[in-house]
Amino acid sequence: MLDPDPEQLVSDPLVGMVMLFSGGKLHIGSARRLTSADMRVTFDAAEGLLKRALDEGEPMLLNNIGYDPELGRVVALRTCTSGYCFPLRSGLNVYGALLFAHPNPDYFNSERSNLLDIIGRQSVTAIQNARLYQDLVEEKERMVEVHEEARKKLARDLHDGPTQSVAAIAMRLNITRRMMSKDVQAAGEEIIKLEELAHRTTKEIRHMLFTLRPLILESQGLTAAVQSMADKMLETFSQKMTVQIDERVTKQLEMGKQGVIFYIIEEAVNNARKHAAADTIAVRLKPVEAGIALLEIQDNGVGFDVGAMSQAYDKRANSSLGMVNLRERSELVNGLLHIDSAPGKGTKIQVYIPLTEDAADRIHHPRAK
Repeated sequence: MLDPDPEQLVSDPLVGMVMLFSGGKLHIGSARRLTSADMRVTFDAAEGLLKRALDEGEPMLLNNIGYDPELGRVVALRTCTSGYCFPLRSGLNVYGALLFAHPNPDYFNSERSNLLDIIGRQSVTAIQNARLYQDLVEEKERMVEVHEEARKKLARDLHDGPTQSVAAIAMRLNITRRMMSKDVQAAGEEIIKLEELAHRTTKEIRHMLFTLRPLILESQGLTAAVQSMADKMLETFSQKMTVQIDERVTKQLEMGKQGVIFYIIEEAVNNARKHAAADTIAVRLKPVEAGIALLEIQDNGVGFDVGAMSQAYDKRANSSLGMVNLRERSELVNGLLHIDSAPGKGTKIQVYIPLTEDAADRIHHPRAK
């Protein structure tokens, strides 16, 4: 039995530490009997006892811990002969390790080891809960940013499109009113042009309302929504857009993911329409291997320097807002974004979309394939 005597606990030379991964290294987050200098030590876990414990992924007894090439850098461990390490991991996720050490080579008997195993399992649960909470906080912040960007995009589109058109209508109406008393025929011709401008402005507004909330997406699904987008692009902007969507993919996508994919397509198509001067924009969604779908948006326009645009993205420059939106929306479906373009060569945007958790691991960890 463990002796609960407080005086004995105070005098017990047991050394303990909690090590967590951050930036690829193990950092000591909390410890017992370590000096302030020891607390600043970090570990690569690339050799010795730590590497063995983390590679095997099971709790293990350690001998000659004070002579270990990595752990030996901790002064408090140099007098210890035995140790017990509990890897903090769940599945493929490795968070760090609990390490206990003692001068007595027989200190870690089965009773103490079982107690430390219980502490270790509880620690893993606590870390998972903390990570989940942090993920929720980050997701909330990201959604706020997405909504804010959508608001700014709507303001920009209104300013560049319908607002300018309405201002032009008002100015030309003023001119037409003056013409009525001087040249009725010319005024009549101007009214016809104003009517055409008003119809075009109405189409632009309807297109904006469609992209803000495409009701057809909720009622008929992704294929119908993207085809409707193509029809409206031709009607409103005379922009040709072809659509090829494999229903085998859409059947495996819940409505939330279909919505994100729709907005990825909408962002890429609008970027191509505004900046690429492309004859045709092609949209394709197809399966490429088990559990993975490929979304492609390709145009034959002017293209751009991907490297320069990526630098602008890293600096969050205004000119790269389209790329920012594409990357963030790809992340929402756990996808992998690839952009292939060059001046004069057109642009191909590819998003590899996992349809299962196993596929997501293969996409983001190619070695696991």
